Amino acid sequence: MYGIERERRLRLPLFYIIRLKMIDKELIKEIVEKHLDGTSIFLVDVFVRPGNLIVVEIDSDESIGIDDCVGLNRNIESHLNRDEADYELEVGSAGITSPFKIPRQYRKNIGNEVEVLTKGGQKLSGILKFSDDNAFVVTVTKMVKPEGAKKKVAVDEDLTFGYEDVKYTKYLIRFK
Repeated sequence: MYGIERERRLRLPLFYIIRLKMIDKELIKEIVEKHLDGTSIFLVDVFVRPGNLIVVEIDSDESIGIDDCVGLNRNIESHLNRDEADYELEVGSAGITSPFKIPRQYRKNIGNEVEVLTKGGQKLSGILKFSDDNAFVVTVTKMVKPEGAKKKVAVDEDLTFGYEDVKYTKYLIRFK
């Protein structure tokens, strides 16, 4: 232990240093995936933030109830030892307005209207038509004026995006 890390630890009380052991993110993922195996619920993301705040985000092809979150929370807690590392645990579902993070969320929303913000700054909305592990397709409606016509007509165009090409994609809620 040298430099800044040593200085930081020297200024902390001993009881606090003992509790600094970080929870392993991969361990949490493994526990969650084993618990969810064979269900329609899937893991979206796991965060382990400073102070061992563990945040588990899940989603489902159907719906998620509070009992699903409580059951997963209890399962995770049964695999962790508070004597080894103190932690705070939050288990929740991906919000309806949250950006999609994994391909399975895209597949779940095929046929729904989505909003896409590209890394180039273009924001568009359309119907999510297709998704696989590498890319997704959104059908957007554009107003185009055909040659010789007086009025613009609506034309559907399929746009393909790689997941790395967009800042976010999220479910678009419209109130009619």
